[in-house]
Amino acid sequence: MRICLVGAGSLGTIIGALLAKGGEDIVLVDTNQEHVEALNKSGARIVGHMEATVPVKAITPDMMEGIYDLVIYLVKSTHDDQALPEILPHIDEKSAVITLQNGVPEEKVASVVGRERTLGGAVGWGATWRGPGVSELTSEPEAMTYDIGELDGTITERIQKVKEILDKAGKATITTNLIGVRWTKLLVNVAMSGMSAALNCTFGEVLDDEKALRAAISIMVETIKTAQALGIEMEPIQGVNPTVLVDVIKQHGEEAAFSVVRAIYAPHRDLLASMLQDLRRGLECEVEALNGYLSRKAREAGVPTPVNDKVTEIIRGIQEGRFPLSFGNLDMIEVRPLEEIV
Repeated sequence: MRICLVGAGSLGTIIGALLAKGGEDIVLVDTNQEHVEALNKSGARIVGHMEATVPVKAITPDMMEGIYDLVIYLVKSTHDDQALPEILPHIDEKSAVITLQNGVPEEKVASVVGRERTLGGAVGWGATWRGPGVSELTSEPEAMTYDIGELDGTITERIQKVKEILDKAGKATITTNLIGVRWTKLLVNVAMSGMSAALNCTFGEVLDDEKALRAAISIMVETIKTAQALGIEMEPIQGVNPTVLVDVIKQHGEEAAFSVVRAIYAPHRDLLASMLQDLRRGLECEVEALNGYLSRKAREAGVPTPVNDKVTEIIRGIQEGRFPLSFGNLDMIEVRPLEEIV
């Protein structure tokens, strides 16, 4: 199978390296010329919770050639309008495009490449781009999971083949409820990644600060309520059903919820949100596809999301230069005891 991975950033560099190591015919595609040159010259270097250097082939989008059987799409949503059309000359009626982006991107991808060619999936781990050719795995290797599926929930030969491929870069699970998986991953993105971006910190620093953790869990509850109002059944990721969090708060209180969330995210303590990585580099981040998306869907459903709305405002303010990159932004967030919001 001829594979191209489009968007070889923090996650893509590691996935591409591990697939190449596993013997797949894969090329990494990225717009960063310096990164591409480093990958070709020195290989893809993985640091952090995994140490490896793997020879890979990397190109810029203008160097793509021929038809690819599978496109693994990891471009930031802020660049979709440019990147998606660049794929079209290199796919045919038998090709598949699997989006592993953050948020709920399948409909947008399908609108360009065709619904019949679109697959989706949520990545259950994190990484930080450290420089040309180098990516840091910030989750523990056993947490490198993927939940993937067809848009219509069927289990097809092609999704089974994609699972076999991604199993070389972690552990992939096929889901029949992709939208439910997407909303569970959205919960992680808007809560933990949202707080990481708003406060300029790692997931671990959110877990260790009681107010920050209360705010993150508040956003989780807001996400759960919005999904329920929209009739979406959220799916477990890495064995945890997020809706149980509401029951934990109701039955056992706030401290029990703190303990549960700290245990779930312990393998990801070193993770820096990709939004924060972009903000630190002065780039446009994915806030509109993540926290902004939740706020919009919540308004449609008539669900109040005050904590997420404030975090969205802070991230936008950092991006626009109105707020600093600072943990002190926590002072702008008002939170109530968790027992009062469930």
